[in-house]
Amino acid sequence: MEKKSVANPDRNEDQNKTPHINHQASEGYDKIVEDRARHVFDVMQSRCSEDDMRRLRDAFEFAREAHAPQKRKSGEPYILHPIAVADIAASEINLDVNSVIAAFLHDVVEDTPHTIDEIQQRYGDDVAFLVRALTKQKKEKYEMSKQLDNFKQMLNSVQYDIRALLVKLSDRLHNMRTLSSMRTDKQMKIAGETDYFYAPLATRLGLYDVKTELENLSLRFRCPQEYSELERRIREDENANRDKLKVFIDEISVLLSSNGIKARVFYDYRRPYSLWRKMHKYGDDFDHLKYRHFVEIVFKEQEGISEKEMVLRIYSLLTDRFKEKPGGISNYIDSPKENGYQSFHLKLLADYGRWEEVHICSERMVRNSRFGCLSDRSEGNIRRWINKFRGVLKDIAQHGQDGSNFIENVVASFYNDDIMTFTPQGMPIILPQKATPIDFAYEVHSELGRHAKYCRINGRIASIKQPLRRGDIVEIFTDPECHPEDDWLDHAVSYKARRAITSYLTKKKKPEFLRCDHCHPIPGEEVIGFKEHGDITVHKRDCSVAIKLASQQGDSIVAVNYRPDETKYPVELIITCIDRPHMIIDIMDCISNKLALGVESLNTSTTDFIVTLKLRLGVHDYTELQTITEAINAIPDVEEVRAITLN
Repeated sequence: MEKKSVANPDRNEDQNKTPHINHQASEGYDKIVEDRARHVFDVMQSRCSEDDMRRLRDAFEFAREAHAPQKRKSGEPYILHPIAVADIAASEINLDVNSVIAAFLHDVVEDTPHTIDEIQQRYGDDVAFLVRALTKQKKEKYEMSKQLDNFKQMLNSVQYDIRALLVKLSDRLHNMRTLSSMRTDKQMKIAGETDYFYAPLATRLGLYDVKTELENLSLRFRCPQEYSELERRIREDENANRDKLKVFIDEISVLLSSNGIKARVFYDYRRPYSLWRKMHKYGDDFDHLKYRHFVEIVFKEQEGISEKEMVLRIYSLLTDRFKEKPGGISNYIDSPKENGYQSFHLKLLADYGRWEEVHICSERMVRNSRFGCLSDRSEGNIRRWINKFRGVLKDIAQHGQDGSNFIENVVASFYNDDIMTFTPQGMPIILPQKATPIDFAYEVHSELGRHAKYCRINGRIASIKQPLRRGDIVEIFTDPECHPEDDWLDHAVSYKARRAITSYLTKKKKPEFLRCDHCHPIPGEEVIGFKEHGDITVHKRDCSVAIKLASQQGDSIVAVNYRPDETKYPVELIITCIDRPHMIIDIMDCISNKLALGVESLNTSTTDFIVTLKLRLGVHDYTELQTITEAINAIPDVEEVRAITLN
């Protein structure tokens, strides 16, 4: 029985395919379809059994028939899209036969009358699972939004098998390659999703080629003029430097060859997106951007010699010939990135007086960069990825996400470039870029994060809010009295840290009253309250804002019992005294030893033997503040102590 195609008007991601545009078969398109499908079969032939090849060809014919009435926005038969996705999955990501079958079928259930049950009966449970994970669930009401619900569905699929995400990346890559046929608004939507979600996902999965192409296609369609300008500047820069770079790489090639090392040596310019990101990160223009290109040395593995030993041989030869930039080494061989990337980076001074970035890696490392988490075909390798994704997804679900920050949490956990830091005992702690010791502490243990007070980074004392760098050794020091503050969220990056801080702050007792941001009252002072929109704001009774409100909104005045609790209120003490030996020591002795108070900041100035000290500290109430001022006033030669409450 002929199956009638069902068009979906919301199919922006697959280039708005249009059904029933032209019922006449095109011989030209038929040949293109056959040729492109044959390429998929040729790629898979070497790693499939005869039975698998039969299933693969059958899946293509099934998809071809199901999508027969449909065309893409460009006018091409829609089946060219599933073929292209299958080709990417087979030849560029190196997926298994069931994944490639799922790539052929990934739109069948969503856009034709065929069902998952049919696919399960015809191709088995594994293919059915993959197709189900790739099929957007139609809902009358979305939990978050249509886009976010679709992202969540895909991420949930990885709890069982990471291949669904890899097929989806293949789908997205082809959509981006053919995005020019879309309207500008659709291009922006799809490019935005790609830049925010899919390209970082490819980064985290270690698929370097895929992530690079997605990033650049996203920038090309989001900012076409800026992208074109960057392409032009790259071409000009390469033309200007080609001869010098050729001399540099030729000398390296001869140097290695004469020492019995077989290696490919070439230079490569960074793509527009990479340079665009660096320009925005460092605030540089193109002309002042460092390392617009790099030199790659890819050596062949030799039996009996480890990769690290080969790297060190090459490093030794290079640094005997060229001057090495101090501190210019990044060793990603001993400490790979979490996505598996390995290489040895250094900077050498070329004869033309310019530092050149040089990467040394093996052919195996290059293969791993292409195939990412699937480069090691062992089940254990893939399972580690799945387990880590599952853990965070489960944690997010258990802590009741409201949808507004679900994707942000996943992105923070997995998709940013990572840095490897260490405990003093040498245990590696992998964190997102821009992470701080707050993130480090929570990654080690939740209690360490909850009571973190300060830290040492590479032996030097530092704030827990200071950004960390790759290779930092971090030691966290705690205090039972220290707890997360509101501003910790401004300095925490990882999902684990942000979730724990948010949980603590949510449970923290909220203040009964709001403080006037003009007079900054503290408990124990003469205060009055004004009620507005359910909140009560406390003012000092002599506050000009309170006096004005009393004259205009007198009915909103309420009596308040403004009591002290564990909250400390910031106060600045301005102390005027006559200069003499040990004056500052006497004042600090009074504050630190007699009153047992901590000082947040201290500034002093002396003019004509008159000393002015400005101290910032925290107090619980007005009575405590009076005790402090009276104690300081009792110090010989102190003339005046004024207290200013702060917000």
